[in-house]
Amino acid sequence: MVDVRTVRGREAAWSPTAGGRLSFAWLDRLAALFGRYGERLKAWALADIGPGRLIPWLAIAFGSGIVLYFAAAQEPQLWAAGLLAFVAVSAAVLARNRSIGFALALAFAAASAGFLTATAKRAAIAHPVLQATAWNVEIAGFVEAREERERSDRIVVRVHRISGARLDQLPERVRVSVRKGTAPPVATFVEFKARLSPPLAPLRPGGYDFARNLYFQGIGASGFVLGRIRAVEAPVPPGLRLRVVATIDGLREALDRRIRATLGGDRGSIASALLTGKRDAISGAVNDAMFISGLGHVLSISGYHMAVVAGLMFFMLRALFALLPAASGSFSVKKWAALAALIAAAAYLVLSGAEVATQRSFIMIAIVLIGVMVDRPAITVRTLTVAAMMVLLLTPEAIVHPSFQMSFAATLALVAGYERGLPWMSAAAETPRGMRVALWGGRALLGLVIVSLLAGFATTLFAAFHFHRLAPYGVVANLLAMPVVSAWVMPIGILGLMAVPFGFDGMFWHLMGVGIDWMIAVALWVAGLPGAVGRMAAFGTGPLLLGTIGLVVLCLLRSPLRAIGLALLAIAGLWAARTPQPDVLIAADGQSVAVRGSDGRLAIVRSGGDTFAARQWLAADADGRSHADAGLAKGIQCDRAGCIGRLADGRLIALARSVEAFEEDCRRAAVVVSPRAAPGHCAALLIDRDALRRTGAVALRQTPDGFVMTPARPQGYDRPWAQAPPSMPHANSPPGIAAPPRDATPRPEDLEPGD
Repeated sequence: MVDVRTVRGREAAWSPTAGGRLSFAWLDRLAALFGRYGERLKAWALADIGPGRLIPWLAIAFGSGIVLYFAAAQEPQLWAAGLLAFVAVSAAVLARNRSIGFALALAFAAASAGFLTATAKRAAIAHPVLQATAWNVEIAGFVEAREERERSDRIVVRVHRISGARLDQLPERVRVSVRKGTAPPVATFVEFKARLSPPLAPLRPGGYDFARNLYFQGIGASGFVLGRIRAVEAPVPPGLRLRVVATIDGLREALDRRIRATLGGDRGSIASALLTGKRDAISGAVNDAMFISGLGHVLSISGYHMAVVAGLMFFMLRALFALLPAASGSFSVKKWAALAALIAAAAYLVLSGAEVATQRSFIMIAIVLIGVMVDRPAITVRTLTVAAMMVLLLTPEAIVHPSFQMSFAATLALVAGYERGLPWMSAAAETPRGMRVALWGGRALLGLVIVSLLAGFATTLFAAFHFHRLAPYGVVANLLAMPVVSAWVMPIGILGLMAVPFGFDGMFWHLMGVGIDWMIAVALWVAGLPGAVGRMAAFGTGPLLLGTIGLVVLCLLRSPLRAIGLALLAIAGLWAARTPQPDVLIAADGQSVAVRGSDGRLAIVRSGGDTFAARQWLAADADGRSHADAGLAKGIQCDRAGCIGRLADGRLIALARSVEAFEEDCRRAAVVVSPRAAPGHCAALLIDRDALRRTGAVALRQTPDGFVMTPARPQGYDRPWAQAPPSMPHANSPPGIAAPPRDATPRPEDLEPGD
């Protein structure tokens, strides 16, 4: 309970009569409104808006502005975003002498600054994006990045020269897959032929936007190499940045080869992932087991790994300096150890690939270590606020990425738990019983349980939204595996890194592999437990945003008002669980269709060999079946002309693969889907090639009045990574789209046999 006398003293200190700048007289009116409960509410409110308590909300407002940028249907103009930010900042300056007015104006200014930051970032990286598939494209350029995957490799090429018969845009960077083991080193100048496609759009409405992610990486097309990739002499020298990247990548590759030459299979792949950030070579079975069991966070270098590296270096060097009386007597051992740990953390940041979670971790560790050097405590919400602001200023697009969301959610929960739990744990540790518990390792075990619970609770909603997975046994897996990872695997790995220049690293990799074997065994065992695979059907951004607000309120408020956060989280959970699922899903190319039958499960039929959409649809439907399940198309009947599926109420969904199928399908079916352009009028709801070009993937849901259609790309949506196609109205366009009559004569491509 908050001490009302203390709060009143704080209020007086802030009032203009006491020489302060802000007045909180509005709280008196609020207190009067709620009668006898008003004074208590007033005390709680004052505790939550006290000095320094509103600073974290500025980062939240800044991030909200970035979210608004990505929610826009049309690309905002840079001058408009700049003008809005100028007006908002001016309003904040003018309202500086008004308590609530200043707070609201400052929040609006921060949101406007976030909106401007995202708009400016997009303008700075503007580049062409391929709009249609092109074959036999001749490409020459420098390799900027390479990834090793389980079945193939992938490279990003900065284009120096590109030509092709059907290129509508000339992308500046392309990402292509190559045969396993044939990816050239970074900074190599290569020539090859490729099949290029536009960056992948969402596979279902509300799904992850791969095209947006690639756009902010500067990639305008993706595809695969046709034939052999050739390394040739570069016509121009690579730039300084590329040479630096090549040097770093060379170090990572050399270390990766060195580790995996000693440790084979998944042991070597996981060891390399922990030290170099290269985790794409881990087998699918082990990778799935890690995430199902709740140990997937170990594979992504984040705060835990950075803390182990910095902490190990700090305590090793501090102990070493302490053994030297001359050194410990002439300077502060702790401060020099903190500086050395900061350098080690920076080296680890560079070596591990500097992903968003790693950047956030390094910033927080750096603030903590600098706090040690200047004798200031630094493990506070303000530390996280600074880290969030720095990451969002540099990479505003990270806010829509699951890595950023889960990383900051977990860290916010841990920091809030640390601030509130540390005094209690310290007081309990001073009791005789607490001392005995600490002696037997009980305090460390309790801390691990609390950390696992807090991090798991904070990230559950985000994991469910992005990956449609839950980890029911996450605490069990972390209790069994994390002590070994913390006390054995990571310290041994750091010692191995230090031993590399001397050539004695081999034995450390072997020792590291012993701990990794235990971690893999735990992951496989937990993943095999009954009910270990927690699944969650897809839900919209509404529950995600509401749940995020609830988590923030719960973690940032100190008074009992934080219970509002629990209420919001509960409402978000119920909202997510009650989200209606679609009855029909249609891929953006019209080649794949899913129909929900009388058994309540999706039956999926596809014309091509691509199974990615089917895997995503099953995951989003909380369906545990494999995309290769022989019974996946049960209930759908197909012939050469097309396929027919039946909904629970008996209505037919037709997939027309040939022109001849349209006449009968339009007469009998409720919905007709086709990867071709329809030759004429159709009595059914028609979703053909022209419609899909405008809408992308489509979801249909039955209602008493017909079907509610949700497109992945709403009408009027036009962003640089998802440009609206030229207007091509169709006679059977979905409602809301103009539909003048069209010529029913089939075009030549409509008569070609289906793929």
